[in-house]
Amino acid sequence: MAARAPATVSYDAYREAERVSDRKHEYRDGAIVAMSGGTIEHGRLGAKLLALLGAALEGRRCTVLSSDVRIRVAATNRAFYPDGSVVCGTIDRATDDTDAITNPIVVIEVLSDSTEGYDRGEKARHYRGLTSLREYVLVSQSEQLVEVWEPAGRSWRTREHYAGEVVVLSSIDVSFAVDDLYRDPLRGDG
Repeated sequence: MAARAPATVSYDAYREAERVSDRKHEYRDGAIVAMSGGTIEHGRLGAKLLALLGAALEGRRCTVLSSDVRIRVAATNRAFYPDGSVVCGTIDRATDDTDAITNPIVVIEVLSDSTEGYDRGEKARHYRGLTSLREYVLVSQSEQLVEVWEPAGRSWRTREHYAGEVVVLSSIDVSFAVDDLYRDPLRGDG
């Protein structure tokens, strides 16, 4: 007996389900995939990085967006909720989803054990399909490490930044110390 293929859902049906849901879901070319909850450290690192970027971009024509904002990658029929993103200039909304953006310059993902492979692999490939994307930032929870992926011709290169180093996001002309991102006043290191 042949296995039955999973049912696919239209993007319009996904949007409607997402509108009334109390949880976030990714859209993966017809499949709706529930997002797992994050750890305290995941939330802390994401919030801290967004605060650092927001302060650095104050007064400029850029906005820092939280994980509540969906990114639509129409070319590969995907929608994601990254841990953060930055748009400069005008926010372009997806033609088929006015609650989703299509032109982030920077996308941020805080890595977790359960999603690291996906964030580095399949999801990264889809994000790289966004013509606006200039930097893809991966933040480790397991060590003080911030990776910045950026286009280099037809491929992408990675710059790694460790404790004691400074991360430079050239696309938005912002820099911050890795130590500032990982400093935690609740542990007594802030």
